[in-house]
Amino acid sequence: ARFLSVNRNKRSMTLNLKTEKGREIFFKLVQKSDVVLESFRPGTLQKLQVDYERAQEVNPQIIYCSITAYGQNGPYKSKAAHDINILGLGGVLSITKDRTIPGIQIADTTSGLLACIAILTALITREKTKKGQYIDISMLDGVISLLSVHAAEYFATNVSPVPEKMPLSGGLACYHVYETKDSKFITLGALEPKFWNLLCKTIEREDLIPEQLREDQKSLKKVLKDIFKQKDQKEWVNILTDMCTPVNSLEEVFQDPQVLHRDMLSFVDHPAAGTINQIGIPIKGLDTTKMRPPPLFGEHTRAILTNLGFLETEIEEFKELGVI
Repeated sequence: ARFLSVNRNKRSMTLNLKTEKGREIFFKLVQKSDVVLESFRPGTLQKLQVDYERAQEVNPQIIYCSITAYGQNGPYKSKAAHDINILGLGGVLSITKDRTIPGIQIADTTSGLLACIAILTALITREKTKKGQYIDISMLDGVISLLSVHAAEYFATNVSPVPEKMPLSGGLACYHVYETKDSKFITLGALEPKFWNLLCKTIEREDLIPEQLREDQKSLKKVLKDIFKQKDQKEWVNILTDMCTPVNSLEEVFQDPQVLHRDMLSFVDHPAAGTINQIGIPIKGLDTTKMRPPPLFGEHTRAILTNLGFLETEIEEFKELGVI
């Protein structure tokens, strides 16, 4: 399921870079390509003899992007790491309640987004310079870049932020998650005075209006916790329209009218899996082509090699020799 979810609109080929013929094919691809994207440990592609310097020799305009845990230099460059390791080292878990692992892979996702931004920037730059670039993306750098607000507080006070003390990370009662009568949850975002005042009037606790930012947030959270336990989730969402949303399960997300209206649930026909659900494209307004299903493993190897000019007999030989 994960392979299907992240590989739509792609073509798949197999290629053994440990063989001389595999490297020859790789460089033929480089000649016809705009971008090479890889995530091997630093030094691996040099050993395989398919690194940026060699790629640039056959295509001086190639954009070559490497995503690694710690980047191409520094004392940790050769170490392996997973998302959780980066979140720990980068300080994210230190500001997360109970040092809980987030529900999504923040470091993995952030590094991918940064790589996308960097590649697009390099492509635009190439229009002017006619030169390629090497891009070095570190998962650790990416995670640390997300801490700009938290780091600003630390730089100003020399005190490290702690969980549930920061205003937007659980420190304020007016910006928090609460359980409802039906054992579901809602998010409350009543930061601005107009929303806080409206909340206090709605729950008939106008005495709390001047207490929004009081030092003792714990007792204020307790007051709101008891109040929100008096009604079901749907009731609160309807009553507090602009400051409250449900905490949805994925089943509820993909039944939500706003999500459906924005085509964030889509369907594609896959040759092996049949009709499969996919998350829609979040960027609207672009002149995009029709969504193609994720490929089978190596599905396009033969077609790509044919496009590179290899004969059918050569392709069969590659298969026998373990090149593909």
